[in-house]
Amino acid sequence: MLTECEGLGSVFLSYSNFLSKESLAVETYDYDYLINYNPVSGTSYSQSYSSGPQPRSLGAGPDSTFQLGELTFNSNYPFLGSITIPLSAGGTIELPVTGGDGTEIHLYLPAGLTPADVTLPAFIDTSTLNTANLPVCFLAGSLVSIPGGARAVEDLQIGDEVLALDGRKVSIKWIGRQTVSTRFGPAERLMPVRFAAGSLGDGLPQSDLTVTADHGMLVDGVICHAGALVDGTTITRVPLEEMGERYTVYHIETEAHEIILANGAPAETFIDNVSRRTFDNYAEFEALYGDVPEMEELPYPRAMSARQVPVRILDALDTPRCA
Repeated sequence: MLTECEGLGSVFLSYSNFLSKESLAVETYDYDYLINYNPVSGTSYSQSYSSGPQPRSLGAGPDSTFQLGELTFNSNYPFLGSITIPLSAGGTIELPVTGGDGTEIHLYLPAGLTPADVTLPAFIDTSTLNTANLPVCFLAGSLVSIPGGARAVEDLQIGDEVLALDGRKVSIKWIGRQTVSTRFGPAERLMPVRFAAGSLGDGLPQSDLTVTADHGMLVDGVICHAGALVDGTTITRVPLEEMGERYTVYHIETEAHEIILANGAPAETFIDNVSRRTFDNYAEFEALYGDVPEMEELPYPRAMSARQVPVRILDALDTPRCA
């Protein structure tokens, strides 16, 4: 499974707000809206009505994927495939489609999205659906706040504007990519960290957010590395078996070190205390900018390990203290 995200000194993002664990090791796809499509002719179905908002879940089974023809847990509807649809703020998201009783099909919007956040197709042709297994653990489509909305990180480009924490518009200078192999290196260092929705307080992140372990999140005036905040319950390390043999991380670099919003939570942009040469597309940066001065880091204290995280933050997040 190839995961698209954002990271290494910046946000490793995954649109996993609809993911939760339940009994029997079932991975669930949490949704608020079910869009019903009625048959027109052959494999063509037309949009009929929207059911929601009403939080519900589909279970994908212990393999963490929907598979063609598989009955979804807590549902009698088989998985027919997935469809890619546009997000209103830009970018796309891939959504599951299930078959009803032979007279209708259903499209599901993950928790946190409403019909206004996407461009729903008027018709769906089931013969054109993507029938590959659909992972429900890490999907492209993580949202970074931009003027007027949000955009999937993998659809951002150099020159696009994102919103800083204080509401300023800042332009993207470069977007770096790095392929991470899970076969090499210490396992813990390679494990991303997942923040459950609300785990940072004040309802943030608004949906589950996964970042690299050395990425800084701004918490109560301190840039805390994600690995330093792991509590084993709402802030956890992602097992490498979920990541597959390799995954790709993205980073957003702006002209200056900034705090932007990832799934609503304050997260830092790239800071060059990590070499850009580690990224697969470093040659692109070099061709665009050549040698550049060292960046100035934002004037926040930084906690790189659990021992450095202020007690007030650990207490507020209910994070166990190191002895």
